[in-house]
Amino acid sequence: MDQIRLDLAGCTEARLGVAGVSPADLGSSWNATAETIERVNAAAGQGMAAWRSLPFDPMRSAHLEAISNLVHKHKDVKTVVVLGIGGSALGTIALHAALRPLTWNLLPDEERGGPRLFVLDNIDPDFVGPVLQEVRRIDPGLEHTLFNVISKSGETAETAAQLMIVHSMLKSAGNETGGRIVATTDARRGTLRTLCNERAWDTLPIPDGVGGRFSVLSPVGLFPAALSGIDISGLLDGAAAMDSASRATDEAANPAARLAWMLLEQTRRGRHNHVLMPYSNRLAMLADWYRQLWAESLGKLRQGAGAPLHVGPTPIRALGATDQHSQVQLYRDGPDDKVVGFVTLDEHENTVKIPPRFGVESLKYLERSDLGQLLRAEQRATEYALATSQRPHYTIGLPKLDAHSIGQFIWLWQVATAMAGDMLGIDPYDQPAVDTGKQATFGLMGRQGFDQWVSRVDELLG
Repeated sequence: MDQIRLDLAGCTEARLGVAGVSPADLGSSWNATAETIERVNAAAGQGMAAWRSLPFDPMRSAHLEAISNLVHKHKDVKTVVVLGIGGSALGTIALHAALRPLTWNLLPDEERGGPRLFVLDNIDPDFVGPVLQEVRRIDPGLEHTLFNVISKSGETAETAAQLMIVHSMLKSAGNETGGRIVATTDARRGTLRTLCNERAWDTLPIPDGVGGRFSVLSPVGLFPAALSGIDISGLLDGAAAMDSASRATDEAANPAARLAWMLLEQTRRGRHNHVLMPYSNRLAMLADWYRQLWAESLGKLRQGAGAPLHVGPTPIRALGATDQHSQVQLYRDGPDDKVVGFVTLDEHENTVKIPPRFGVESLKYLERSDLGQLLRAEQRATEYALATSQRPHYTIGLPKLDAHSIGQFIWLWQVATAMAGDMLGIDPYDQPAVDTGKQATFGLMGRQGFDQWVSRVDELLG
């Protein structure tokens, strides 16, 4: 199978001059990087790094069998609604956008080859309300609709609220709720697990040591993908191939270590903003997924012998060629505080020709080419423009939009994140700064035991 490519030349002295990284810079730090590789790979499959086991047996076979059984059980489903937020939703959105047509939900049933997919990744009533109304319009009795609720504990406020609404919808439709809900949750404990046991809902496991933002290649993301006909074995094969490459101790052979080191080196040089700019609408949602992974994993308060140190780059999502017309002006002429990552496709699924004989002399250069050629030229031109401004950039090249390539891409970033956490001296798996907002939400919504948060919020915000 073709491998994705990581090209870091746009960050080097050879292209950028004194603004770039020299071979001596890399050489002087490789011993420390090799130690990072050793530590991260030694921890693989243990504790909160259990996600490294997902592409391999016995976890792989167990998950694929459980997912296959449920996909077969629900083979007549025509609409799937995923209830989840953050890591419980972003991966599913990204996989579906990358590997299914963007017009998927608009296609007739006989052309889709799988159910419509709606992912309720927020609680905005102007989003949730109309989507659920449309689901009810399509399937008034909800007999051909499946709700996949995803939560490790079942106590995430947003997902719990969605589940309560959906449960009420099913009751009012006179439908047996047990047959219309699949819960992806902790295998043994938690509020949602208790509900599943009491109400005999079908379940899939979120394995121990697989946090939300590292869960896309677990049943969290694989079940909705499989329902849509995505090759989930291909995703895991791609991940396994990248995992093998990410164990190499040779400097040139380990893409995850090279990516992590280069991006943190750019951060050390004051380039704290990390842009990921796919030149493909279908890959744009993977840039959204990357934002959570990079931000929540690496944005930490590091305690040490001296004063506490706030660390972590800021991930930014852009889209080529769209954002050439909205952001590249800033990237070239604004503060030199960014590194831009391009994501390119060698082969698009569709060819859209630009016809000849349009009759305008100044546009003749476009005739007889196609939109893929123009998009590739736009990316190349933007890369050149950044280089002339001595602004660092790199490229991740995908051979085509297939499961193997997407699996590699996901795994590259997950392992690079683990390695970047080690290089920064922080825990990439926790998110302590998120808990304050969660607890304040519980208090403001009247949850018992969280009353003190109301006065704290009122005192500070007025």
